[in-house]
Amino acid sequence: MTEKRNNNNLGLLLKEFLKERSLSMRKFSELTGIDTATISRIINNKRNATPQHLEKFADCLGVPLINLFEAAGYPIEQRQEKSESDIHTSVDAIQALLKSSNVYDDEFSVAQVEQKLESYGLFAQTEEGKNTIVKDFDEKIKNVGSVGPFISKLKELYERFLSGKGTLFELTIIGSTLLYFIIPVDVLPDYLFPIGYLDDAIAVQLTTKTLLKNN
Repeated sequence: MTEKRNNNNLGLLLKEFLKERSLSMRKFSELTGIDTATISRIINNKRNATPQHLEKFADCLGVPLINLFEAAGYPIEQRQEKSESDIHTSVDAIQALLKSSNVYDDEFSVAQVEQKLESYGLFAQTEEGKNTIVKDFDEKIKNVGSVGPFISKLKELYERFLSGKGTLFELTIIGSTLLYFIIPVDVLPDYLFPIGYLDDAIAVQLTTKTLLKNN
């Protein structure tokens, strides 16, 4: 009974998001790469949404993944104080995914992503790093085959990097994020699909916040 109720919560939430964004189920299917019949069954409480479905829904709708996890009935550890930061919310969702998938034993933290971004920032300042971004970005986007706020933001950052518009500091930060996305061996390896790209989304969030503060 509990599982059904949770799934129904997800269906209602998705209906609300689609209505707010004036998205038809067919268009939502197109954007997420999930067939319309599957989306319809999830919304109408006729099948469970997998973590992969939820990750694609969250990415396309631009909503915290943890909200969809909770609505779908996945166990999420409750925190006494709710963080106002989307980054911390996303970290909660990632940790929940890791626990449910049993494919990654280490604890995930924002500090790990920040440390990796710092090392890629140095590489982004070299000719080799710049060439890697120019040569491999489009191919990586094709391989991911995803759309939504996360990918759209990466494309914006890529265009800005190519144009060279910005200070050395800004271009270094942008370059580090693009390299984080391109190079498959980061905090969460990309082969752990769909979990492997969640830390890339965190990296994009961190960079966006830094650039906003810098303006």
